[in-house]
Amino acid sequence: QVQLEESGGGLVQAGGSLRLSCAASGNIFSIGAMGWYRQAPGKERELVARLSLGSEAIYADSVKGRFTISRNNNKNTVALQMSMLKPEDTAVYYCNAGDVVEVLRKYSELWGQGTLVTVSS
Repeated sequence: QVQLEESGGGLVQAGGSLRLSCAASGNIFSIGAMGWYRQAPGKERELVARLSLGSEAIYADSVKGRFTISRNNNKNTVALQMSMLKPEDTAVYYCNAGDVVEVLRKYSELWGQGTLVTVSS
């Protein structure tokens, strides 16, 4: 069974940086788009950044110029480099993978368990 595991969350002061990583484990043949979403307290989950298999990236307007998404297709990993963090970036960040093909199974969408990012003012 394919699983996504995030790491790298934590507490940081405003203006600081953090790097989130996500690794997909399992007998994976291919993964489509990979990305990051976040959910702040009392708010709906929202897209932060997403990277297609062909390396086409999309970002939420609120993070453009501050966050950078990258992926390693050979290692089935995706990372989110976050800079110039703001208190409003505080949220649980979730890794997402779409169209995951395992040796004997396909998954339309998978989610990690989430990692908490807290930005203090």
